[in-house]
Amino acid sequence: MYDKSQLMKGTLEGCILQILSETVTYGYEIVTTLTEFGFEDVKEGSIYLLLVRLEKKGMISSELRPSPLGPKRKYYSLTSEGEAYLQEFIKCWTEVQSSVNRILKKEE
Repeated sequence: MYDKSQLMKGTLEGCILQILSETVTYGYEIVTTLTEFGFEDVKEGSIYLLLVRLEKKGMISSELRPSPLGPKRKYYSLTSEGEAYLQEFIKCWTEVQSSVNRILKKEE
């Protein structure tokens, strides 16, 4: 059986950056957005690990903000480095998607 998780690893970073390019938000909301778009198999813990990695790389930044439901939440936003990386990801994704679609559909 095909291991979908291997395909997802690189893809999720780009998806998270895209979400953050549209809004400043916190981890659970990112997980919810990904789930709404069909990433039901993604574990919440995996997303938090990706957020830590993206922040260490300088792609995103975070700040604690008050929460209406208890302790402060860590909100994430895209940095200029993250925006540049996202644009590169979109370009590469489009090229790979096109190539794979041509192969799978036997298009020229």
